[in-house]
Amino acid sequence: MLFTSSTFLFAFLPLLLAAYHAAPHRFRNSILLVASLLFYAWGQPSGLVLLPLSIAVNYAVGRRIERAHDEGRPALAFLRIGIAFNLGFLGVAKYTFFALDNVNGLGAVLGLPEIRLRPFELLLGVSFFTFHAISYLVDIYWRRASAPRSIVDYGLYIALFPQLIAGPIIRYRDIAQQLVATRRVTTSDFTDGTAIFLVGLAKKLLFANVLAVYADQAFSAEARHLSSSAAWLGIACYAGQIYFDFSGYSDMARGLCRLFGFRIVNNFDYPYISQSVQEFWRRWHISLSTWFRDYLYIPLGGNRLGPRRTTLNLLVVFLLCGLWHGAQWNFVLWGLYNGTFLIFERSTRVKAALRAVGPLCRHAYLLSIVTLGWVLFRADSLQHAATYYRAMFGMSPDAETTMLTVSPVLPVVLCLAAIAATPAARTFERRWRARARAGSTVRAPYEVAITASFAVIVGACVSFVALGAYNPFIYFRF
Repeated sequence: MLFTSSTFLFAFLPLLLAAYHAAPHRFRNSILLVASLLFYAWGQPSGLVLLPLSIAVNYAVGRRIERAHDEGRPALAFLRIGIAFNLGFLGVAKYTFFALDNVNGLGAVLGLPEIRLRPFELLLGVSFFTFHAISYLVDIYWRRASAPRSIVDYGLYIALFPQLIAGPIIRYRDIAQQLVATRRVTTSDFTDGTAIFLVGLAKKLLFANVLAVYADQAFSAEARHLSSSAAWLGIACYAGQIYFDFSGYSDMARGLCRLFGFRIVNNFDYPYISQSVQEFWRRWHISLSTWFRDYLYIPLGGNRLGPRRTTLNLLVVFLLCGLWHGAQWNFVLWGLYNGTFLIFERSTRVKAALRAVGPLCRHAYLLSIVTLGWVLFRADSLQHAATYYRAMFGMSPDAETTMLTVSPVLPVVLCLAAIAATPAARTFERRWRARARAGSTVRAPYEVAITASFAVIVGACVSFVALGAYNPFIYFRF
């Protein structure tokens, strides 16, 4: 069920809000958990078996780890069992056919018979809720959090519908106090949550979906026939699409959580204003970056064991980060590509060179690196990516100057998207709001402008929803 669908906006969400806020506090977590499981099963009924299985096993293991601590006995064996279960669950659900394809490829070379399995669909959100579960077990083992007594509370942590399918990745210790059934939703929570949700909805419908039309044109065409300008326009549109799509989802998740009394992390901090790849990864998909840092990079030794070990740790982290995003070799290469530039930027000479060239050149450098990397992320295969790169740089021998069918709306959307990808509008609004709160004469114009802006956003979004175009969020497939 998409957040942008009429079913969600005009049926599921209003009915759930009414039932949730009308119910006594002691029943609210149960209502929200049942609704979350229904939300999940709407698009994948098999999830009603596998998701509760994951919840039950991790709840039991978490309780067992805590009990071992209380009894003064070693708990590491239980942690290992829990992590092995989650990694096995993730591996089977997401990487079975990737592994099988590679085994069959090697078997063909060795003359072995092909292994076949009946196809099954990817379990939605499996990467996200599995990482939630692993961080939960590790935090209990490290005694950074206590295991909840109620399986409903733990189940809601995993299955809370706004963040179930595509994150952000929330640490249990950050939300544990909010899971108590006595949490309250203030008027400010409701108005702020609605505003955050509408901003995310606008990012998805007004920017991401429009840019997706041209990105899809470019990547569905025969890459060897694309003109260089068409290839660059296609990847520029995709760079905008993936940012507004995923940050829009994250904003909608934050806004929806606020409507039910939860406050979760902000997952994006204007990554395209960065001036290095290191800074980009501090601003992009923050919950994933910090998860890999805290639960993999630092336990591997981080940067404490010398330059060679630091290099190896970064490569391992970003190889797995790429593989986490998808069971294809182009995702693995995309992860290694980013990891290589992170290692490159750790060099003293490179740091000095980047400081010397000035902020505009550093920004151009970052945008070039990230945009070229998105080709690997978007392409269907390594061969497709290689052909697309040749088209971008005018190196395709079969180029027939295939152009994209561009609407006059696109330049306007690109300009607005470029502004929206920076904190310019947020900074202006905050300064204006501060002056309005100070009691100056700008209070009335400020309130009118904000009300009018959200009215325009609502009207535009409702129009797009009415069109009924199916355009799922990019990160649903991860």
